[in-house]
Amino acid sequence: MTEHPYHWLFTGVNQPLQRAPLELMAPGPGEVTVEIAGCGVCHTDLGFYYDGVKTNQPLPLVLGHEISGRVIEAGQGARDWLNRSVIISAVIPCGECDLCGRGKETICQTQKMPGNDIDGGFASHIQVPANGLCEVDPVRLEQAGLTLPDLAVVADAVTTPYQAVLQADIQPGDLAIVVGTGGVGGYAVQIASAQGAQVVAIDVDVAKLEQLMDHGAGMTVDAGNIQGREVKKAIRDFAATQGLAKTEWKIFECSGTTAGQQTAYGLLTHGATLAVVGFTMEKLELRLSNLMAFHAKALGNWGCPPSLYPAALDLILNGKVALSPFIEHHPLDDVNGIFEAAHEHRLSRRAILIP
Repeated sequence: MTEHPYHWLFTGVNQPLQRAPLELMAPGPGEVTVEIAGCGVCHTDLGFYYDGVKTNQPLPLVLGHEISGRVIEAGQGARDWLNRSVIISAVIPCGECDLCGRGKETICQTQKMPGNDIDGGFASHIQVPANGLCEVDPVRLEQAGLTLPDLAVVADAVTTPYQAVLQADIQPGDLAIVVGTGGVGGYAVQIASAQGAQVVAIDVDVAKLEQLMDHGAGMTVDAGNIQGREVKKAIRDFAATQGLAKTEWKIFECSGTTAGQQTAYGLLTHGATLAVVGFTMEKLELRLSNLMAFHAKALGNWGCPPSLYPAALDLILNGKVALSPFIEHHPLDDVNGIFEAAHEHRLSRRAILIP
């Protein structure tokens, strides 16, 4: 165990995070203490910090919900987890209520999200319910050429689009369109491709688009040069050349911007599925009747049930989804500088902070 456990406290909007000692209590029944290997910096963290999105737990709070590590202590009923390498689910359902019993864990009313409902992962240690853990096989991890800190982004950045792809019921030969390819969106491209879809990636960052041509994208659209109806026309032309249907497109809005949401909604076709994955506080004016006229559907996508984590992890360990080209490690003590760099879009890869 780290000789002096610590965490970084979020005390107010735009106020520097503060390093402080962490007093570790013995985990209660069904709980574990995890020594953190890495914690990813997510757009949601920046929303809390810069935009004043309210956390469910009052401040001060430790942010961070993309966490991997090793279980070093376990309470009653959870001792089988001792010494195991794990990923912590970004949204941990109670596992006991009626909603959980009916497979609706993501809307569990007593769920716990690290960095929102409970203290999160920008720390040396965290205590969480054991039912939110996904075990990592160290042998497979090494064979895949990855480290435990690398897997921090599986929580949220990988599993959230994984659930979105499952909900959209992507089948081999479908046309999938991903709007916004930074972070979550980049993995959505890879996962949709792994499920057999032909994927169109849309972004304003040309470098990200070029990178994704080697990781699942069959076509890219530079939204800085092509907008509005021209985007849909370009995709229709691509679909025609690839022998793909002009109906029932699977559209994933991952940008979390009003422009991205407008683009995604404008791509609705007959029988389309619109998966809303990104988040923004901004409002958008829409003609909702398009859903009716196209007999289309829009799906929300909050987190991912812990039960789906092993299958998402398999995609990575089996080499179907790449992590290494899209992540970079930084010391946790650089957290304030990394937040600023991420907010100003100066990072080309998703930051993982290492205690």
